[in-house]
Amino acid sequence: MVTEGNHTLQEFILLGLTENADIQATLFVVFLLIYLITLVGNLGTMALVRVSPQLHKPMYFFLSHFSLVDAFYSTTITPNMLVALFSDSKAISFAGCMVQCYIFVVLGLVECYLLAVMAYDRYVAICNPLLYVVIMSKRICIRLVLACYLIGFLSAGMYTGCIFGGSLCGSNIINHFYCDITPLLKLSCSCSYNNRMVVFALSSVGGAVTVMIILISYFYILSTILRMHTAQSRSKAFNTCGSHLSIVSLFYGTGFFMYLQPSSSHNGQDKVASVFYTVVTPMLNPLIYSLRNKEVKGALDKLWKMFPLSSLKKFG
Repeated sequence: MVTEGNHTLQEFILLGLTENADIQATLFVVFLLIYLITLVGNLGTMALVRVSPQLHKPMYFFLSHFSLVDAFYSTTITPNMLVALFSDSKAISFAGCMVQCYIFVVLGLVECYLLAVMAYDRYVAICNPLLYVVIMSKRICIRLVLACYLIGFLSAGMYTGCIFGGSLCGSNIINHFYCDITPLLKLSCSCSYNNRMVVFALSSVGGAVTVMIILISYFYILSTILRMHTAQSRSKAFNTCGSHLSIVSLFYGTGFFMYLQPSSSHNGQDKVASVFYTVVTPMLNPLIYSLRNKEVKGALDKLWKMFPLSSLKKFG
């Protein structure tokens, strides 16, 4: 537990998104709906992958874990935000803030590495189709996913150690709606520069590694697609990558805006980007995969035909 002045800090005050009561009521309804859609979409994706034999492939194995992370990711942030909007309760305990920050960082890092693994999976599927089953065996897929979680848990420990390992400079007020890295670092006065450099270095290395894997994978994918002789083959290859590229663009676009700008440039726009990053994107990911992926849509259609609405009338 860190100290503030001469006493032990017990809690933080989150200023939230807005202090306007009318806007808070509207935001509560909107974010509650988004959260429910997020849970239904991501948990539904996991269930669909599990019960549909045509989706028992490495790509959808990784997708199911990505959906699991998205569901927890949203749950880490949204319920506390909804409570603050509904009851105007802005306090969060020191332990609660630290746990929220740690879990948030873990899940964010796991998503980064899962996106890189998914890009590598698409590279193998398109560039080395004859060896795909051998290279992306079940054992390798499990090891890749476990590595993503392990890196997330270990790296997040270093992040939170830098953030909560010192003392605060006279304030426990966080100008945000959750315990994010940047506003927490602004409150630190003990070795704050060193802490920021460590966090920035960890973020840069993790981001650079995953981005390079994705860029290199898609460079070879694009080269292979352009050498394909038929338009049908090229269209099929692009279709298998379109959903993943859309999610990569959403995730890294907002992430880079939030964390790779100078600390002096952070302002109210960060909250808008954070809402999109932590609340909206987890809702959009399963929608993108269900709308842009033919195999997922095919599995949904098959499941729908197995359990049509007419069969439910018998129980009405």
